[in-house]
Amino acid sequence: MKITDIIEKKKQGRPLAAEEIDFFIEGYVKGALPDYQIAALLMAVYFQGMNEEETLALTMAMKNSGDVLDLSFLGQTIDKHSTGGIGDKLSLAVIPLWRAGGLTVAKMSGRGLGFTGGTVDKLASVPGFNTDLNQAAFFEQAQKNGVVVTGQSASLVPADKKLYALRDVTATVDSLPLIAASVMSKKLATGASIIILDVKYGRGSFMRTKEEAKNLAELMVKLGRRDGRRMAALLSPMDHPLGYAVGNALEVQEVYGFLKGEIGGALRENALALGGLGFYLGGKAPSLAEGVALCAQLIADGRGKRAFLAWLKGQGGCFETEHFLDAVTYPAGEALIFAERDGVVTDIDAMKIGLAAMALGAGRQKLNDAIDLGAGILLRKAVGDTVQSGDVLAVLYTNKDAVAAITMVKQAIRIGSPGTEAKAEEIEIYSEEKWECYRTDI
Repeated sequence: MKITDIIEKKKQGRPLAAEEIDFFIEGYVKGALPDYQIAALLMAVYFQGMNEEETLALTMAMKNSGDVLDLSFLGQTIDKHSTGGIGDKLSLAVIPLWRAGGLTVAKMSGRGLGFTGGTVDKLASVPGFNTDLNQAAFFEQAQKNGVVVTGQSASLVPADKKLYALRDVTATVDSLPLIAASVMSKKLATGASIIILDVKYGRGSFMRTKEEAKNLAELMVKLGRRDGRRMAALLSPMDHPLGYAVGNALEVQEVYGFLKGEIGGALRENALALGGLGFYLGGKAPSLAEGVALCAQLIADGRGKRAFLAWLKGQGGCFETEHFLDAVTYPAGEALIFAERDGVVTDIDAMKIGLAAMALGAGRQKLNDAIDLGAGILLRKAVGDTVQSGDVLAVLYTNKDAVAAITMVKQAIRIGSPGTEAKAEEIEIYSEEKWECYRTDI
């Protein structure tokens, strides 16, 4: 078998056999095939695409390129993946709810690249929390406490690390089959029996259009199901930041407020949808609606909050009271953004808020960049809120020069005339082979 023949075949738009895909993945991971040939193949895939069988074969070849975790000794386990967004803290919001409702959560997460940190970066803002567990400790924590989240193992799906680096420098990142295989190879390798996908679209998301996001969600659900997993996806807009906090420690604080029943809006809406979907797929609720109701009950009676604190302490969190972020060193610098007119907040541009947060030190431009866990933006108003001139719209926290970030935040928040209606956001859920609009008033 020759790599040049495989490149030629895909260049002509012909489907590759599973054996051919196995050949080039194995050869590339072992160093037997050079970057320039795999780059040529990636470009051929970018222009010619892959059918579902090819994409499944690519996903499985990537999954099997390194360690594959066997979580069967834990029984049923649940995991989630988000395509990312500004202020996306939903993993932290739903994991304690799932645990409090009787599900076992075992999750490996990568560090964030771009606007703010990833899930493990947010958790790293909790003093003492251990985000770097080896496999034995990961298994022990899952079995002992029923919940564990750690950084991704270096030996997990090495093919994705090499391919993604090459895609990044060859302008082939935005290829549907390559994105789906990248995401699902890692999720399948981590071993959970239930996987919930949180796919976002809009200005602050990787997927800019709703149609692109739907196509990606459907494909990833199909790939997971063909590997025997129970799958569902939630589709939500990311034109505005999710919640009020954008920044690692700030987002952890907001999640705790949500679990105490103090935070509503889009964060609560999305979290209840994801949480309820997990309970439905996990057999803890006979319907999505009853799964959502269970989430609301876990918040109301305090079980979700207690599960969150128990999880943090169980993984090394050092605190004696619920004020677990008191030890975080927040930036000395603080800047306020004020409303300059009366009116209604009609828009908060997620992308500009994300770029501002990164400028403040809350995100990374390169994966090895250091981030300031206390830096970020705390919005005081949401889309649809009425404001008066002089009201605080946002607070910026940083140890850096905040001039550029202040300008971006001012540009991001738009205020319309009193009486102006803000555009309503809509969540859709993909389960049982169909899309359904979702909304809850719980």
